[in-house]
Amino acid sequence: MERDACALQQQLQLLYRDNHGWLCHLLRRKLGNTYDAADLAHDIYLHLIKKGHIPAASESRRHLMQIAKGKLIDLYRRRGLEARYLEHQTQQPALSEASEETRALMRETLGALDKALQRKPPKIRQALLLSRLNGMGYQDIATELQVSVSSVEKYIALGLQTCHQCESEAEH
Repeated sequence: MERDACALQQQLQLLYRDNHGWLCHLLRRKLGNTYDAADLAHDIYLHLIKKGHIPAASESRRHLMQIAKGKLIDLYRRRGLEARYLEHQTQQPALSEASEETRALMRETLGALDKALQRKPPKIRQALLLSRLNGMGYQDIATELQVSVSSVEKYIALGLQTCHQCESEAEH
């Protein structure tokens, strides 16, 4: 077991040494800044560590690129969700100016909610977002998703249940 961990660590070090500069350059071009590129590259290597599988040298860049595409999609999706939430918040009456810590906690919570909802079927996510962020009624959502109103009710209930479970886990 220890030998496997050592071999995995050596493979990861080789992969990092041979591809990190290339990966960061690629991500920097896509994202437009060094900091986000470095964060995303870090996430990609963490993903590999969690999976416990390092691709062969001949497949490494293709494999890293595939993971990077998924991480970029997640990043853009999360930023879109944050932007819609912030836009929604600007339309609400301001109770008080939130501190930087509160805003950071809200972003973290939004990220956790987004991740939890990403594990659900797409129609659950879509129905909940159309309802809560776009203010659409159930009939309009049903038309948009091409499902029945009762399906929309179920989707939103499941989405809200997921959000409440995520909130409960964050409190504990």
